[in-house]
Amino acid sequence: MMLAFSNIFRCHRLIQNPVRLLLVRNWHKEPIPVSWEKPEIGWTKLNFDGSCKGRGGKGSIGGVFRNHKAEFLLGYAESIGRTTSTIAELSALRRGLELVLENGWTDVWLEGDAKTLIDIIVRRRQVKCTELQRYVSHINLIIPELNNCVMTHIYREGNRAADKFAQIGHQLEKPRIWWHVPPDEVVSIVDEDAEGKIILRKR
Repeated sequence: MMLAFSNIFRCHRLIQNPVRLLLVRNWHKEPIPVSWEKPEIGWTKLNFDGSCKGRGGKGSIGGVFRNHKAEFLLGYAESIGRTTSTIAELSALRRGLELVLENGWTDVWLEGDAKTLIDIIVRRRQVKCTELQRYVSHINLIIPELNNCVMTHIYREGNRAADKFAQIGHQLEKPRIWWHVPPDEVVSIVDEDAEGKIILRKR
């Protein structure tokens, strides 16, 4: 079942730019079929992911933009130093939104595999950490600049391309962007997503 929710952003462009949250819920115990979905014509889809490894909390971010034909538009990856998993996810989303503005995309579907971000960004869950608040504030300033914005949660099996970019980020000394052609490590995933490959997620 697909449920649609409306979220209220308290800003000057509140009415014109509500973020809509879509959640897919499956209460059955059998494996869940997961697949990446194309956006509608005229929309750009961003899949983003943050990664945090080791005791030192070494973080990285990554994301990928595709159009309604599932064509690769842009990918990004970056090492962000010591951090937490939540900040890594927020950083990945913030960087993706900055690229949205830079490229003039106005109808955007945001998708990640961290349910925490749904609570923080869409449901406006309060965060006490000052650093988290700074990221959230920046994100909430960018979203109202868009004509339309949808944010959804996807299981990791449907977010493989973004996850791969985030893993690449761990290896980078400086931020990197790929235009039109993805790195070799991501090509097969992008192709499988475009073909609608279904991966069964075990409960």
